[in-house]
Amino acid sequence: MSETETTGASYAAAGVDIEAGDRAVELMKEWVKKTQRPEVLGGLGGFAGLFDASALKRYERPLLASATDGVGTKVDIARQMGVYDTIGHDLVAMVMDDIVVCGAEPLFMTDYICVGKVHPERVAAIVKGIAEGCVLAGCALVGGETAEHPGLLGPDDFDVAGAGTGVVEADRLLGADRIRTGDAVIAMASSGLHSNGYSLVRHVLFDRAGMSLDQRVEEFGRTLGEELLEPTKIYSLDCLALTRTTEVHAFSHITGGGLAANLARVIPDGLHATVDRSTWAPGAVFDLVGTTGQVERLELEKTLNMGVGMMAVVPAASVDVALTTLADRGVDAWVAGEITERGEHTTGAELVNDYAA
Repeated sequence: MSETETTGASYAAAGVDIEAGDRAVELMKEWVKKTQRPEVLGGLGGFAGLFDASALKRYERPLLASATDGVGTKVDIARQMGVYDTIGHDLVAMVMDDIVVCGAEPLFMTDYICVGKVHPERVAAIVKGIAEGCVLAGCALVGGETAEHPGLLGPDDFDVAGAGTGVVEADRLLGADRIRTGDAVIAMASSGLHSNGYSLVRHVLFDRAGMSLDQRVEEFGRTLGEELLEPTKIYSLDCLALTRTTEVHAFSHITGGGLAANLARVIPDGLHATVDRSTWAPGAVFDLVGTTGQVERLELEKTLNMGVGMMAVVPAASVDVALTTLADRGVDAWVAGEITERGEHTTGAELVNDYAA
């Protein structure tokens, strides 16, 4: 028998590098530490992250809110560009901005990173982005998992997912039951495509139009890749600031499904939200996808956010304070619509008029 045939099998021979994983953990520790809140116990490396729930005693009736998500095929843009420290912002936004919709304060988050081969510096860069996103959302990163899947993923392939938890006082829970006729719908500008619709975007721009990531696009003032990798804006602390300064009835996080479908999720039976497209102009990237791929507007609008990443439904009397609060925090926001009684032929939410030039 040859030496190869007599040598015993090993985890390393199967493609899993435990030492590289340990190195990745060491590199990410400094970034995770930056996200710590007073309620977090212990450090990175335990079997479970610990959060001191006695901090919730100040609540009369605390409701825990949880969410989990990923960032879809945007990870392939990051892989091709070799940029790994921004995709974490997208992950935190997808999870924590879902949690804040009900008025919950983000508390903590865990992540899951799956790779074909552990490159410690790459994994640490991904975690760096997640940690930075957690700081922007006001939550702690209490733990996570890095899994190496040789044979299932290529050496440079990876995916990320995360889960988060928040808390809201029961009598401050936001949602459809608070919305009333005459409420205003405030739109908050997105930072770009965010993290939804990338399968359509990649199909249109790469497969059909043959564009490349390093191609400079004058309308963007940068390369196509840089535009597509723009991190998702994290609205968590901005939304919480609104709930502290004025009355808010509901939020809607504009993700997969588009603006109308996501807004309709928080509109109660019997009421109708009308959003006026003429109150804003979507960014150049939305026009590029639409015109290059000859994508019908309905398809575009049910896939992409069209320039709006978060919406707030507030009483008409709260509009001025809400807009001032958001402006003071550097959030571009405007009144985009209103709540009316639902007519015989209306649905939960609809878009009217043409977009501003």
